[in-house]
Amino acid sequence: MDITWIAGAGVLAIASGVFGLTGFGIGLVALSLLPLLMSPATVVPLITIYGAIFALSMTLQLRRDVVWSRLAELIVGTLLGTPVGIWVLATLPGGLLKRLIGLMLIALVVVEWSGAYPKKLSGRVWGVGAGVLAGLLGGAIGMPGPPVVLYTVAQGWSPRAIKATLQAFFLVNQAAILAGYWWADLVTHEVVWLAASYALPASAGFALGLHLFTHVDQRLFRRLMFGLLLGLGLLLVLYS
Repeated sequence: MDITWIAGAGVLAIASGVFGLTGFGIGLVALSLLPLLMSPATVVPLITIYGAIFALSMTLQLRRDVVWSRLAELIVGTLLGTPVGIWVLATLPGGLLKRLIGLMLIALVVVEWSGAYPKKLSGRVWGVGAGVLAGLLGGAIGMPGPPVVLYTVAQGWSPRAIKATLQAFFLVNQAAILAGYWWADLVTHEVVWLAASYALPASAGFALGLHLFTHVDQRLFRRLMFGLLLGLGLLLVLYS
């Protein structure tokens, strides 16, 4: 067991804990740090595997709180955007993409905290559009969360409804992306081995995040989500 593996285990434990707590962020956290230890072409499929597994677990637990009508719109969008995202991962520089995403996250948080972000988004176009962007970003750099997080927060739902709908969406999104990665030969033996070897620390972090979620109120939940987006946006811009 070398220092690189230990560092990777720590990053995945933290990223999984964030996912368990907020319902998103595993890709944001992991892709801020893991590319320092391994190539983005390995990191992105790796965290997609964990994203799919954790989303399945939380979807089963929170299925009664899923807003199914809005979920359908998000899924239609993500099925359209995912193939383009996979093509981007296979062709464009990962560092450039991460910097652009970081700038986008910072801009969105500034808009939210300044009060300019719309408090309510209604209409199918917003749901489909968020799904398309999530498919694109998820396929390209393993970060499907920001568009759908912003969309669900703007619906005025409870934290449980937000988290439940996000997980049901991520389950479909991550499964579609994984199928595309497999078709593009991006799910390598190294990716499978790392997914298996990091299973224990990732599961421990995920379980801790789930436990902490029950102790977070709605206002703090919203602040936590946007604070996370800001911090990780800065990491992506400064260290990619």
